[in-house]
Amino acid sequence: RAALDRATVLLSMTKGGKRIDNVWGAGGGQQPVKHLVKEIDMLLKEYLLSGDVLEAERCLQELEVPHFHHELVYEAVVMVLESTGEKTFKMMLDLLKSLWKSSVITVDQMKRGYERVYCEIPDINLDVPRSYSVLERFVEECFQAGIISKPLRDLCPSR
Repeated sequence: RAALDRATVLLSMTKGGKRIDNVWGAGGGQQPVKHLVKEIDMLLKEYLLSGDVLEAERCLQELEVPHFHHELVYEAVVMVLESTGEKTFKMMLDLLKSLWKSSVITVDQMKRGYERVYCEIPDINLDVPRSYSVLERFVEECFQAGIISKPLRDLCPSR
């Protein structure tokens, strides 16, 4: 009760929001979506260059947006679809596996990321003609690695 009373006082003060930001800091959820998308894109590109899974995990956690981790899943899978070699395929599989095992990415965020790819695969396929077969293969590998569930694997669209 004391905590609620104190929070009420802080919020009712003039410029109460600023006071709370100074006390607890501004979280990542205050950042614009476009900025977060760019940060995640840069994080993934840097990971592909360095291969440092722990650094990628640290950077993702520093963004402080666990509700937006589906974007990383989505972007990682799209990068796999757009890539031409096996290197990106394997590296993104390793990254998702590591983030899954460390519980940085939750079941819900993983599911949302894959469902977004599934919904957009017809458009992606216009730019990347072999995307359906690559997606099927990647989804199967993720299922075998224990990253996604059987129902999510079975939702994967195919041609």
